[in-house]
Amino acid sequence: MIGRILLAAVAAGLIAGAFVSGAQMLKVVPLIYAAEAYEAPAPGAETHSHDNATADHSHDHGAAYMPDDGFERIGLTALTNIVLGAGFALLIAAGMTLRGRATNWRLGLIWGAAGFLSFSFLPALGLPPELPGMAAADLTGRQLWWVMTVAASAGGLALIAFSPNWPLRFLGAAMLSIPHLVGAPHPHEFSGGVPAELAAQFVATSLVTAGLFWLLLGALTGHFIGRGLQQD
Repeated sequence: MIGRILLAAVAAGLIAGAFVSGAQMLKVVPLIYAAEAYEAPAPGAETHSHDNATADHSHDHGAAYMPDDGFERIGLTALTNIVLGAGFALLIAAGMTLRGRATNWRLGLIWGAAGFLSFSFLPALGLPPELPGMAAADLTGRQLWWVMTVAASAGGLALIAFSPNWPLRFLGAAMLSIPHLVGAPHPHEFSGGVPAELAAQFVATSLVTAGLFWLLLGALTGHFIGRGLQQD
């Protein structure tokens, strides 16, 4: 049974990761390229830096590694999405298996929606996806807030969905709000050359792409696990 779950997670991660990579190449990456034009260094400059929601890059053009545009960048992006997809699919599979109910793609959609809320949408309310060249607070502080928000969001949704009594459900609702009452870290001054319209389009496109990824991942995981259990 464990082998079937692992196989289902890998298959779901492969398909969903490939799908989201294609969607990113079509809709998200062009926006990143457009933003990178605004963070280009002035003539004679040797270094530049930029932050985003998941990484902090400070590089010297003569030393730090950066993937080349084209096949290398696309390949690394796709590989990352597939690995992440398989890992998230394992989380979904573990949750559905522990629930002990019949599993299918419809149930998987619900779990995928919960994953989207926990890992993408609710954290984005405080820390929306950021383009290169945008001002950002300290990376460590943003990462800690993101981890806290994901944990509180997942725990809160679990209490709301699975608790047998209303007090625990109210506690779950309170957990959803705690990270946002604390507040995400933001820079003291907002600056940068990226146009607001471009930044807003990037946030919307990133969230739509993430939503499609999670829904597809959940549906595929539920479908594959359901078929596997039927064969046992």
